[in-house]
Amino acid sequence: MDNDTDDLAFVVAYPLPFRVLFLAGLGILGWAANLHGLQLLGVDAVSALDLRVHEHGSTTPLPVDSRNRGFKVIPDTAAVYSPIYRLALWYGLWYFAAWVLYRSATHGNAFLVDPFKYIPAICALVVLISIICPYDILKKRERDAFLLSIKRCIASPTNHRIFFSDVVFADIFTSYAKVLGDVWLSLCMLLPGGSLLYPPPQDGWFRWILPTLMSAPYLVRFRQCLIEYSSASNDSRRPLWNALKYATSFPVIFLSAAQRLVVSDLVAQKGERVEQEAWHGEHALFRLWLLAALANSLYSFWWDVTNDWGFELLRFESKPKPRPGSLPRPLVLPAMHERAESVTTSQNTTASPVFSPPRPSTRSPPATHPYGLRQRLLYPLPVYPLVIFINLVLRLTWGIKLSSHLHAQALGEGSLLIFWVEVAELLRRWIWVFIRVEWEIVKRAQESSKLAEVSDALLGDRDIDSFELVRSSVDEHKLRDRHG
Repeated sequence: MDNDTDDLAFVVAYPLPFRVLFLAGLGILGWAANLHGLQLLGVDAVSALDLRVHEHGSTTPLPVDSRNRGFKVIPDTAAVYSPIYRLALWYGLWYFAAWVLYRSATHGNAFLVDPFKYIPAICALVVLISIICPYDILKKRERDAFLLSIKRCIASPTNHRIFFSDVVFADIFTSYAKVLGDVWLSLCMLLPGGSLLYPPPQDGWFRWILPTLMSAPYLVRFRQCLIEYSSASNDSRRPLWNALKYATSFPVIFLSAAQRLVVSDLVAQKGERVEQEAWHGEHALFRLWLLAALANSLYSFWWDVTNDWGFELLRFESKPKPRPGSLPRPLVLPAMHERAESVTTSQNTTASPVFSPPRPSTRSPPATHPYGLRQRLLYPLPVYPLVIFINLVLRLTWGIKLSSHLHAQALGEGSLLIFWVEVAELLRRWIWVFIRVEWEIVKRAQESSKLAEVSDALLGDRDIDSFELVRSSVDEHKLRDRHG
């Protein structure tokens, strides 16, 4: 009873539209903190995210090819995150003013909530107008970057490559899946006939609008993975397995929407008291939803640790296979060079030995990283076990966040818990960005090192062949002079 009273008081003081606006502002602040924190940690996030600026110093809204003229690498990341901080400040001031006005008007009285629901409605409307405003006010560059990034993720041509910044943006978007569904519920609450105290009825085909909206971010990432897989330059199945990860969220979302059928069946069997229970393990559809939620959480956690962060903690040992499109491994035959040297030396003992430049070692360096991590770490070592543990715990709440039937209760039942789950998910994603960008930097450095080794090996063999040809021509000339 006390929990229900606390939830109702929370809904009266902090209705759903204000919670949605708060989480949106938290995302703006979190992104600025990501860029700022990466700079403080010495990670070149601007390079990893392919951000550029015009010559006059204004940032471009989207990542561009560094080969394009008129662009240069940003020398100071502050040119990127400082405007975002200021945008978050203006957003926070407007939001706080609207919430204080709402609180002073309602005084915590549940009967005054709906008469003053126009206050959060006006607050949200001003925010929406500010985002699409065509005038050069309120950090237009950053607003254009946000809108164009959405357009790029949703409607980018299938023959264009997917930028790393688009991947990060779309992954952050998946953490807002529940918030996107709350936007629909808030709209229904703010319309005439709706109430901020009760969730709107979702009957008939309306019950599928909420899960469809929540599925949109995962559909965007699913599409990006398929584009990467079908790219002509791709020779790996990794994007396909990544697409499967996002596909596992669809059963969780839609099976959650179908739980109303579970409640209806059990009410017919046991009575209306079943509606107050959250566990319906005797129903097959409920167990199927639980299995889908567990599979999605564990698969997502495994992918985070192994692929998004590059750790070896859960990596399956397998022998590396040569990629079809990779450069061939340089063929080194030292025995042939030694035989040629012995032959020419026997004929002319005063000849200088054949020059043999040093070859790069083909053996991989011994692993010096702690168990479960990787060889190159850019952050302090104690950070990584803590991050992995936090990610595991918060990934296990994934099913709660994607399950609309767990938070569509009357009188705000469970609203406080669900709100903190959403905040925790944004915190998890904020931490995820730090390790994801770090791994991208490390991975690019490793790829550059491998290409340099292959290039040096090929050049070394070419020099050896040239020296052998010169030596052979000299010896043949001496032999002709001797027999002549």
